[in-house]
Amino acid sequence: MARTRGYRWHLRRLMAGKDMYATTQLVPLLAERGVRLSREQVYRLVTGVPERLSLATLAALCDILGCQPGDLVEIVTAPAPARPSPASPAHLPRPVRARVAPGRDADGSGALPRRP
Repeated sequence: MARTRGYRWHLRRLMAGKDMYATTQLVPLLAERGVRLSREQVYRLVTGVPERLSLATLAALCDILGCQPGDLVEIVTAPAPARPSPASPAHLPRPVRARVAPGRDADGSGALPRRP
């Protein structure tokens, strides 16, 4: 069975361990270490899971929090999602809409309705 790899980002937990609860507290600490990020960038770094992270930022975070990179990033492995079975509704053919020819009765006799 195939497995997918992912990771968990523990920056918020490590900040709480250092009594840092506001993301804005990181901005000047990062700037002291030569990493210039806006408040919005730091907020996204803390509250989300970063897709990309420079080594300079990672090193600065580890220095601020007194941790190692492995404390910030946890590699997780999960089973790959199962493929849908061929009988699932996504693979069934769509029904064909019925068409009624003009000038025919509902019973299909072809007789036109009489006018009074």
